[in-house]
Amino acid sequence: MQLNSLLKTNKKKIRVGRGIGSGKGKTSSRGHKGQKSRSGVAIKSFEGGQMPLYRRLPKRGFKSIGKNVTAVLNLSKIQNIIDKSKYHTDKILDLKVLKEKKLINKKFKKLKILGSGEIKKNIEISAHFFSKQALAKIEKAGGKINIVKK
Repeated sequence: MQLNSLLKTNKKKIRVGRGIGSGKGKTSSRGHKGQKSRSGVAIKSFEGGQMPLYRRLPKRGFKSIGKNVTAVLNLSKIQNIIDKSKYHTDKILDLKVLKEKKLINKKFKKLKILGSGEIKKNIEISAHFFSKQALAKIEKAGGKINIVKK
């Protein structure tokens, strides 16, 4: 048994504009003249004089164009990458290498290294920004630092 057969209603669709005897002839319940009497016209977001929804709701925030263009990596994450042998320590670790290995998203344009965690291997890192803790820990491990200026 289908759902349609259970929902049978005895209401007929009102056919407007079918003569004076139907009670919905001539202007077809649209009144006389004006924008709303014409076919193919819908007044977008007009709610009959009531304050429309788009004006009732508050405006919030804005979308910054240059948002999230800097990738942030902690030393613990870099050590994790080295341990999982996704990266060979003979090359310089920079933004390009991280993108090629798909370790960070390709949308990032700059790289920042933060000092959370420890680094055990001496490694050469090239980035746009370094925190003071990161600089100290990398140098302590015997690594090199290149600051990219762009």
